Amino acid sequence: MLVIVRGLPGSGKSTFAEKLGVGFQHYEADMFFMVKGKYHFIPELLPCAHKWCQEQARKDLEMGLHVSVANTFTMLWEMQPYLDMAKALSCWMDVVKCTGNFKNSHGVPDSVIEKMKERWEDFEGEVEV
Repeated sequence: MLVIVRGLPGSGKSTFAEKLGVGFQHYEADMFFMVKGKYHFIPELLPCAHKWCQEQARKDLEMGLHVSVANTFTMLWEMQPYLDMAKALSCWMDVVKCTGNFKNSHGVPDSVIEKMKERWEDFEGEVEV
């Protein structure tokens, strides 16, 4: 089972994905930037972070584990590798859109969040929480 959790910074993605609980392996591109428990974002490494996240998800799904992936996924093409992965591995998949309004944990500026809102694309069949 693959659960894709999407939403703007501060919408509750990580919290939701973590609450899926026992039996789920949870990944986010942000995990790539954690060093000794501290977040060190390096914009140039973002493609590597997403590749890492995809590789972790695929590895676990191939082992038959349940996986949740939480990223902003503002545009549909950003989810496509996971959609293709679920199809190729014949695993059940759900897409969850988080719409909460909390303080974002990585200090993403409001101006950046506004740009993300402007480019947001809905996914047909996603569940809103």
